[in-house]
Amino acid sequence: MLKNIDPVLTGSLLKALDELGHGEKIAIVDRNYPSYASGAQVIHLGEISITRACEAVFSVFPLDTFIDQPLSRMQSDDQQPATPTHEAVLKIATTSHPNELEFDLIPRLDFYNRAKECAVIVQCLETAPYSCFIAQKGTV
Repeated sequence: MLKNIDPVLTGSLLKALDELGHGEKIAIVDRNYPSYASGAQVIHLGEISITRACEAVFSVFPLDTFIDQPLSRMQSDDQQPATPTHEAVLKIATTSHPNELEFDLIPRLDFYNRAKECAVIVQCLETAPYSCFIAQKGTV
């Protein structure tokens, strides 16, 4: 047990996040996402929401400040506007990022290809549709 570390951050997740270098990416995805298809290491967080997973991850994971959109989200097939879950994740990410953030929107089928660039896939059991995100690591 560690002090001041979110308990959602398992040892394997902390190790994976720590070993990523500047510019590397992670995906934080919902329960419907085919996580093993990307070929990346998959870490399951169990029965927590995507917002809870993001709170934990973004408490230690710096988003890249050298690009305009270090945070992406899957766009729905019918291009619906952001859901409350999307807005909550953006708010969570904004609290630890020094710059104003907006999502880079990735169409669903393109998201699957972009996720293949990720070193780690963090999967939780979120039920809200299209709750899949990619974050690019910055520096500390």
